Amino acid sequence: MSPSAVRVVLADDSVLLREGVARLFQEAGFDVVGTYGDADSLMAGLDEVRPDLAVLDIRMPPTFRDEGVRAGVAIKASHPAVGVLLLSQYAEAEYAADLLDTGASGVGYLLKDRVSSLDELQDAVERIVGGGTVIDEQIVRDLLARRHDPLSRLTPREIEVLSLMAEGRTNQGIATGLHLAVASVEKHTTAIFQKLGLDDSGTAHRRVLAVLAWLQKTS
Repeated sequence: MSPSAVRVVLADDSVLLREGVARLFQEAGFDVVGTYGDADSLMAGLDEVRPDLAVLDIRMPPTFRDEGVRAGVAIKASHPAVGVLLLSQYAEAEYAADLLDTGASGVGYLLKDRVSSLDELQDAVERIVGGGTVIDEQIVRDLLARRHDPLSRLTPREIEVLSLMAEGRTNQGIATGLHLAVASVEKHTTAIFQKLGLDDSGTAHRRVLAVLAWLQKTS
């Protein structure tokens, strides 16, 4: 498929960045058929514009955390033929893993400041649209490191929960400290236990082991 035949949509909440990225894709020869300020708007327009590739920033409204990642996963589930490219300034191996864990083909994760030429961009897009996987080498290194460091699999919020757990706080105390509902803290602690590979042999026991893992990492 020639670049001019590749239909691209993109979402970025920053108008300047969005227009700049759109022009970059146009200069690389691609047909930009839609630009959006958030992931929900992009997804709502998929059936109308029928793109070959969706380019998503990771952090967008409303929470500015992982909207782009969640949209990418949803796109691959509902429109598997559409390629998904996360294009971000943040190197987050956790988010790359979320996308790769879908088992879907035609996905990529590139860092904005490391795309050095139009030829590089064109090659990456053509590989993704062709069903390949393109991941920035920094992200690949981080993903490999995760295999040897279970704590690196935790999200920033889970790290906050675990650090307060290490201070001896109860779930209620953690909830108060982070301005969360207790149910949210319980959800995070369950995720922490799962990611650290701690079997359900008693919440107190797992809590101690999780804290020991944290203290060993930070000591």
